[in-house]
Amino acid sequence: MPAPRIVLFHATPVAMEPVNQAMARHWPEAEAVNLLDDALSIDRAKEGADLSEGLIGRFVDFGRYAHRIGADGILVTCSAFGPAIDRMAKALPIPVLKPNEAMFRAAIAAGGNIGMLATFAPAVPTMMAEFEAFVCEVGSKAMLNTIVVGEAIDHLKNGDAASHNRLVAARAHELERHDAIMLAHFSTSRAAEAVRAVVSVPVLSAPDAAVTRMRGLVTGD
Repeated sequence: MPAPRIVLFHATPVAMEPVNQAMARHWPEAEAVNLLDDALSIDRAKEGADLSEGLIGRFVDFGRYAHRIGADGILVTCSAFGPAIDRMAKALPIPVLKPNEAMFRAAIAAGGNIGMLATFAPAVPTMMAEFEAFVCEVGSKAMLNTIVVGEAIDHLKNGDAASHNRLVAARAHELERHDAIMLAHFSTSRAAEAVRAVVSVPVLSAPDAAVTRMRGLVTGD
């Protein structure tokens, strides 16, 4: 049997390394293919809380392209495009996974008071809506409290991961009383060890959980 081809769909280059590392750890036999359009995140930042139909259409077009090149599954790594991912999933006959679904499952299992550290503010409204929809779906009463560390992602885009990690970790103590802390974006997962060093609650990142779930969806394991 040929190795399954998994398209990793990125709207920013800073998400690529964490998920490729997660693929190597958890599913090395899969064929990981990276598809990047960083204009999507640039244009997303210019829009308001709601995604435009034009941006959703562009997103779905890339999903159709991924399917044409033989994708057995699509893992989206940007958390600012929830409605577009839903539209893509309806349009394609293969598994399409949102970046944070698996992390949400793990967080809710940890308790009902969840904190989240984010660095890309436009992603927060869609993530909160996804979280609320998910807790309703599973019958949970979990609540989400989010802190945005907006300056951190600029350092990361400029190649300064150390400053990004330091800035994210510096706000983590504000969520110490929560049952778990989620790192909102694939790019934020770089700060996981720095955050774990300053808090005693579970710290969850998206790439490992997402790759494990995608493997289960594609292989049935």
